[in-house]
Amino acid sequence: MELLGVGFVVLFGLLFLGLPIGFALALVGVAGFVLFVGWLPAMAMIGQVATDTALNYNFSVLPLFVLMGNFISRARLADELYTAANAFLGHRRGGLSMATVVACGGFAAVSGSSVACAATMTRVSVPTMRRFGYDAGFAAGTVAAGGTLGILIPPSIGMVIYSIITDTELGRLLIAGIVPGILTVLLYMTAITLTTAIDPRLGPRAERAAWAERWRALRRVWGMVTLFLIVLGGIYLGVFTPTEAASIGAFGSFLFVLLRRRLDFAGFVAVLIQSARTSAMLFVVLVGALLFANFVTVAGLPSAMERWISGLELAPIAVLLVIMAIYLLLGCLLEPTAMMLLTVPVFFPVAILLGFDPVWFGVFVVIVTEIGMITPPIGLNVFVVKAILQDIAPSAIYRGILPFLGADIVRVAALILFPGLALWLPSFM
Repeated sequence: MELLGVGFVVLFGLLFLGLPIGFALALVGVAGFVLFVGWLPAMAMIGQVATDTALNYNFSVLPLFVLMGNFISRARLADELYTAANAFLGHRRGGLSMATVVACGGFAAVSGSSVACAATMTRVSVPTMRRFGYDAGFAAGTVAAGGTLGILIPPSIGMVIYSIITDTELGRLLIAGIVPGILTVLLYMTAITLTTAIDPRLGPRAERAAWAERWRALRRVWGMVTLFLIVLGGIYLGVFTPTEAASIGAFGSFLFVLLRRRLDFAGFVAVLIQSARTSAMLFVVLVGALLFANFVTVAGLPSAMERWISGLELAPIAVLLVIMAIYLLLGCLLEPTAMMLLTVPVFFPVAILLGFDPVWFGVFVVIVTEIGMITPPIGLNVFVVKAILQDIAPSAIYRGILPFLGADIVRVAALILFPGLALWLPSFM
């Protein structure tokens, strides 16, 4: 176990020095495996893990969902989602913030990336909020928090990675994220309502849109809503597998952007190159994580964790709270994918030992890792928003995030007390 501790220290040191997470995981994982087992088994493990990952049918869903999100970004759907949400909510106190959260939820449903959601919606919604007198920190905090929906609402890249690591059925995981995702949107809107009721200066009312304008804005997003319902509805009803659904989503989004006449040949090539780069990066990170997980396994950490927890005789809820605290601490240092790749191989066997449903635990892990994207001092979404809005101090953004962190606490408590929030829809599949 001492060698494993050294491995974690070296890993964090490499990350601190700027080495990409995938290469850092692979380097430490292979070196540790060599020390435990030897050179020849380690070399064989590298080839076997890389081959198995490349040929894993479930992994093919990742590049397809990435391609779908890139086509949708090219179609400038985020602008139209925000316009539609703003038409119905903008006239309320804090309405532009509510519209931002709703638009983030919609964009998350077709992008699967929190960072992409935060970056896109910052450019779309924050200038409008500031024009109507919204507090700059509150406006930026709304986008940073709303962006976290990208990792929860399907299609979710985080869910796909969890599925590959734990061999949990991907279709059930994706469907399990729907109700918690909707609950998150509602809780964030409630937080906005309460916050602006206490201090109306944070989010004054905007102009009321006429009903004709509202219906025009709504008609602009019907195509994407239909595509989203087809993809998730097909998975839910068993018409096609998640990979087939991702293929339909990618092709449908391609047709969508073509019909909008927002894709020329150069743009098409750019989308393909961007999708290939993102997919290659995810592949390298995943292979590195699996190599590191093998090192963790031969070092005996999962078994030691199980024995330690059994000896403590803690209630399962208490263990779950400890796991959540670890994730929140790691969220101050790492981005969600890195957190999941480092911790799921360790925590998943413990969760199963304690009797937690693997699908429910997947939703729990995704939620607590996404909270880490807005917690100080290194909330990734905050830095993304700050990079775009350079005139707003990080401290102001964190103050704007506080109401949403309160909503997140309520959400996690509700998920623990009522597991059916995640398991109800999958139970009908």
